[in-house]
Amino acid sequence: MLLVIAILLVLVLIGIARCIVIVPQSNAYVTEWLGVYKDTWGAGLHLRTPFVERVSRKVSLKEEAADFPPQPVITRDNVTMMIDTVVFFQVFDAKLFAYGVNRPIQAIENLSATTLRDIIGSMSLDETLTSRDLINTKITASLDEATDRWGIKVNRVELKNIEPPAEIRQAMEKQMKADREKRASILLAEGEKQAAITRAEGEKAEAKEPVCHVQERVYGSFCRQIGLAEDADVENISASHKNGVLTIVIPRKQPEAPAARSITVQKQ
Repeated sequence: MLLVIAILLVLVLIGIARCIVIVPQSNAYVTEWLGVYKDTWGAGLHLRTPFVERVSRKVSLKEEAADFPPQPVITRDNVTMMIDTVVFFQVFDAKLFAYGVNRPIQAIENLSATTLRDIIGSMSLDETLTSRDLINTKITASLDEATDRWGIKVNRVELKNIEPPAEIRQAMEKQMKADREKRASILLAEGEKQAAITRAEGEKAEAKEPVCHVQERVYGSFCRQIGLAEDADVENISASHKNGVLTIVIPRKQPEAPAARSITVQKQ
């Protein structure tokens, strides 16, 4: 008799222990009473009515990231590319999450793919490649509005990779290479132009000076031979002798036109 009582007591204790439910932090348990929704338990200690009440769904309230595989999309200019997305979402209502839609993650994936196709279909290839932030914002707003009735809050959507076709990538690489070469040619031409302007200004300033200006102290008799430039104005040569120094000035016929000159001297 005592053995039977002990067995019954153990069974009662096990039943009581099974009725005690501890919900962890950042989680929510959805309970049903005879198959009908009864309550949503938050974090803490709860007592479950045996046989008639059960926990139907355990829901995490933490933010989650769903990485979806690449989806084929077509741009406005009929270019097909592959785009994969990452959706960051969080459950804010465990009841709606449990009863709002079957397989919520798959529903978000399908909704994300259709929304992405709609947005990319209204944009050209160049706009798609340069408007990631705009696309992310539009997808986030659209998904967040659609998933409210599922108890899900979409915090943000990120485009992970945008992969154009191979021939488009090759054409883009060639275009970028041509642009770089064009910029290099322009910079080189501007440098040569500036150098030519600087040389011309220097030659113009130099042309204002006499072709030859020779000073030499005179010691006795000497003979000098001077090789002049073609545009030297020999008719207007001037010379002066002061304090034993002979100064010969040979001007240029056309001061604005630069010309080479050389002077050689021989003494006898």
